Amino acid sequence: MSDFPEFMNARQVAEYLDLNEKKVYSLANDGVLPATKVTGKWLFPKSLLDRWLLESSHNGVFSDRLLIAGSDDPLLQHIVSKMANVLGSTALVGYTATGTKQGLSMLEKGHVDICAIHWGNAEEAKLRHPALIQQYAGHKNWVLLHAFERQQGLIVRPELAEQLNDPHHFTGKEWRWAGRQGGAGSARAMEEWLFRNGITTDMLNTVTVCLNERELGSAIARGAADIGFGSQSAAGEFGLAFHPIANEAFELVIPKNIYFRSLVQQLMQHLDDEEIVNQSEQFGGYNLQYAGKQMWAAG
Repeated sequence: MSDFPEFMNARQVAEYLDLNEKKVYSLANDGVLPATKVTGKWLFPKSLLDRWLLESSHNGVFSDRLLIAGSDDPLLQHIVSKMANVLGSTALVGYTATGTKQGLSMLEKGHVDICAIHWGNAEEAKLRHPALIQQYAGHKNWVLLHAFERQQGLIVRPELAEQLNDPHHFTGKEWRWAGRQGGAGSARAMEEWLFRNGITTDMLNTVTVCLNERELGSAIARGAADIGFGSQSAAGEFGLAFHPIANEAFELVIPKNIYFRSLVQQLMQHLDDEEIVNQSEQFGGYNLQYAGKQMWAAG
């Protein structure tokens, strides 16, 4: 086994896994095997292949670890913190807000176990989310579960709340915008809202780019910005004013081979927990009616 290089071609992988070379190409094209294309040729990192083998055995060996990336949300952060507190040193549960697209790229590469996404309003999510997911290798091994719906819109300093009825009012250079990084669901939602109002992002006075909901809320609360686009719960955390724009679906992308892991099931059960429901009401803007419902899976 030690004779195999760090990056293998299809022939070497076929020998390493004792498979037909044609089957290796098929698994790579379907996104099942971890691989990348360089100048039209498949390369397979040996370390990721070894990890794939372990993950494929009895639902994986990493049953004491659950790493989540993707879209940011205060309620999901609260659930993860609660799980971590209960589990103590028996397991690692972590949540890194990276934005929707970066989170999917990390899931694709096997760096995380779950990706949280939101990519448009709730009515369009049934089409938008599967279309987005299918752009990533490995999607045939993924399932999409609904976490909750949440209100998204403008977050502003309380003294500006009365001026929110006119979107064009905030295109003036005196208003300081807190933006979001490219590939974030909130950035996409903001751009669509601006477009509907005949406005583009370059017309705004963007003074900072925030990497998650809390960073944006903090920037406005600290007076470093006047206005931004995010969730009602983020506004509520910092005592800021909120003007709803859209109701969106916040959902979880989970590999099928780890779906029945204990930690994954615990995460989903928390969405139906009375304490979490009460917390969602305190944050504001949530609807957990269809929490845990499967929305999509590759056929």
